[in-house]
Amino acid sequence: MQGLCAIGEALNDFIPQTKGKRLKDVDCFQRVAGGAPANVAGACAKLGAPARLLTQLGADAFGDYIVECCARIGIDTTHILRSDSADTALAFVSLAADGNRDFQFYRRNCADLMLEPDALQDTMLDACGILHFCSVSLVEAPMKHAHERIIEMARERQMLISFDPNLRPSLWNDLAALKQSVWEFIPKADILKISDEELAFLCGTNQIEMALDQLFCGHVKIIIYTKGAQGACAYSKSLSADTAGLSVEVRDTTGAGDAFIGAFLYCLLREGIHDLTKLTQAQLMRYLCFANAYGALTTTRAGALDAMADADEFAAFLSEQHMQIR
Repeated sequence: MQGLCAIGEALNDFIPQTKGKRLKDVDCFQRVAGGAPANVAGACAKLGAPARLLTQLGADAFGDYIVECCARIGIDTTHILRSDSADTALAFVSLAADGNRDFQFYRRNCADLMLEPDALQDTMLDACGILHFCSVSLVEAPMKHAHERIIEMARERQMLISFDPNLRPSLWNDLAALKQSVWEFIPKADILKISDEELAFLCGTNQIEMALDQLFCGHVKIIIYTKGAQGACAYSKSLSADTAGLSVEVRDTTGAGDAFIGAFLYCLLREGIHDLTKLTQAQLMRYLCFANAYGALTTTRAGALDAMADADEFAAFLSEQHMQIR
């Protein structure tokens, strides 16, 4: 099986011990490893696919913790770089009673944003079939240009490229710049995941069907539209699939979208899919249901990387839900 390579931020998430408080009122946090690209790599690794993370961390205790957490769940940390001149990023999270979140990030001039394109080597993509990235690291910084370089390298290798914007507006001084940067990278992807909360900002409509012509641009061949508790849809230029949400007791939605796309990409890797235009209706539906269920399971657990279930845990969950998904 070929593997996944994820590039971007990895950080320490500080999540509250109790839900239902505003961030300023939380007095006790639990530290967990997170960051969307790291979470996606973690989902793939826990399910059984090779997964690698490309990032840069500070030469500090917070960076040590991330490397140890990633390695423990099977993510290849060989190409994680360390910096003596910048710190590992932190994020503090406030959880509402329903498990939804507010964020406060501490990542100005952090180590991952300082990753230079010249630090990337072609061998970093060896044995990988999919490259995945998000938008948090696409602010104007060396890391944005590192993304451009690694995408070029992946395209030369005919790898599949996956993009989950995973918008975090609080990290941008200018929302117009955020929108412009995301639209700069959407055409570079083969697979685009977008949430219901992101659709209106990016496309000016709340109706995914009205946005498909806009989103199917450049290399885009598959669009995945997630609707939280309402489930998800997936589209190719000739096919579509739709699955309802699952009824679960939500503890923490942190990393649920990352778990979703990680599980979808795992399905592609597991079955050796290289040409997305040849996906059948049955395959698209099966991958969508698999990812939807895996994301739902993640919401029943606290944290991000640590919330990712392994294959046996996921199989037990599917059995409990009376679902049969191969």
